[in-house]
Amino acid sequence: MEDYRKTVDIIIPKANQAKDTLSLAKSNEYLGDYFGKKFQSEKAYSYYFDAEKLYSVKKEYAKTAKVVLNKAIIQLNEKDFVGSEKSVFKALKLLQKENDEDLRYQGTNILGIIYDELAEYRKSIEYYNKALQIASTGNVSVAMQAKATTLNNLGALYQKEHKYKEALGYFNQSLQQEHLYEDNPLLYGNLKYNIGYSMFKLNDYSLLPKLYYDALKIADSLQFAPNIIACNLNLSEFYLVQSDTSRAYDFASKAYFLAKTNRIPKDILTSLKQLALSNPKKKSDYSEQYIKITDSLQLAERQIRNKLGRIEYETDQLVTEKANLVEQRKTLIYIALGIILIGVFIFVIRFQAAKNRELRLVQEQQAANEEIYRLMITQQDKVEETRQAEKRRIAQEIHDGVLGKLFGTRMHLGLLNDKEGNDAKMERVVYIDELKTLEQELREISHDLNSEKQAVANNFVQMVMHFIDTQRTVCKAEITITMDKTIEWTAVDSLAKINLYRILQEAFQNVNKHAQANQVNVVFDKTEGQVRLVIQDDGVGFNYTKKKKGIGMLNMRSRISSSGGSMDVITGLGQGTLLEFTLPMEDVVV
Repeated sequence: MEDYRKTVDIIIPKANQAKDTLSLAKSNEYLGDYFGKKFQSEKAYSYYFDAEKLYSVKKEYAKTAKVVLNKAIIQLNEKDFVGSEKSVFKALKLLQKENDEDLRYQGTNILGIIYDELAEYRKSIEYYNKALQIASTGNVSVAMQAKATTLNNLGALYQKEHKYKEALGYFNQSLQQEHLYEDNPLLYGNLKYNIGYSMFKLNDYSLLPKLYYDALKIADSLQFAPNIIACNLNLSEFYLVQSDTSRAYDFASKAYFLAKTNRIPKDILTSLKQLALSNPKKKSDYSEQYIKITDSLQLAERQIRNKLGRIEYETDQLVTEKANLVEQRKTLIYIALGIILIGVFIFVIRFQAAKNRELRLVQEQQAANEEIYRLMITQQDKVEETRQAEKRRIAQEIHDGVLGKLFGTRMHLGLLNDKEGNDAKMERVVYIDELKTLEQELREISHDLNSEKQAVANNFVQMVMHFIDTQRTVCKAEITITMDKTIEWTAVDSLAKINLYRILQEAFQNVNKHAQANQVNVVFDKTEGQVRLVIQDDGVGFNYTKKKKGIGMLNMRSRISSSGGSMDVITGLGQGTLLEFTLPMEDVVV
């Protein structure tokens, strides 16, 4: 039996680990059987109750009914007749969903025993007869010896009512069932001493004490304490009637010892009573023990019954508490999820608002770009208009002034070709001085034209210088600018100059926002027929190959590309940033 217990102890952790509910239920059921045979009712009941819960989860109705019936037997042994009755009816209700006649028979038979113990004999006989009907259908396992069992129970009932002849009839009928000894030797032994006891009460000693010894031998071979105790008590009673008090006392002592060893209260009391009859000298001692044990047993029985009820109550409470904890955990999870969702919602709203602000800024920047472009075009138109007006004025000056004078001087010099003498020479000197005057006028006109060209060229330069001066007031870094004076800005397309100006603005916006620079150098120079813009800072730099290109960098590349130029970026983490832009110059006559 101990090996059986060890095997179950090995199975339980593995079943828990594998989350195998059925194996765990079976293990609890086996432990209930183990402690039941050890007459440890409380532990047996607890394991059966755990098995019941597990089987219920898996909707194993027949197996659930089986462990509930085992609980009912424990309650019956502990004289919790009401609890036992409830358990049986619960099992029978479960069996309505299953076609298991073996278990239905067992439940009905147990009800007969319960009502027998409650002295409700008519009701007990009614259920015993129902059990016999179930046993007679042929659907009950033959090996159970169901009919023999119930006939034995009916015999015991009539024996209790002192109807020994009727009892003998049922016992003998039970004993005649085929293969009884092979299928159920324990029941066979029971019938031996039950028949012997009924004959003893009828003063028929013809088969006594042989029947008792036969029953004792079977009980010893099976190591079943209750039957061994019953046989010893029957033999003690028999030898006491035969006036063999020594043997009577000896068998009563054996029964008492076994009853105490196995903690069987009912048999302890019966043994004490028999000891008092077998040894009158110690009758008062045994009677006193009997009274004490009776009182303690009554208290113990009440406590056990309360414990059995409490096991279910406390387990149900634990289940309820567990369910409440699960609900609380669910509530906490829902609250946490709600907070997370609200947080995500707020983040999305703020992120979307930031994106909207960025989009508005881009739109505003685009509008500003368009406005600057429009202003620059307007300014360029005004400059062009001024240039045209100045050209017309100079053309008018040349036409009306210089050309007229040249024509007159040429005519007079032509006339002087035919003249000789000092007067002619003097006139020639006058007209030569006139030519010098015309030369001076042409030089002045040329100077005016050159100044106009320089003014037009200086217009873009002034815009750039004004922007740099503005940045020096807002930028934390020191800004230096180098402007190559040999750049022929008139050879650069107007839109290209606008793009260069906007690139410069975008670059400084990045410097102000991200670079954390101490020094920024701006260079406009000319190389191989191209205008070059270089913007270099000593800031934190960035990983250009991995960093997602921002809209600023994309705008700069787009602008320089639209003007037929190119853009290069040299940067790295902690290495500052260098932006280089090149633009082709137009072939113009200067």
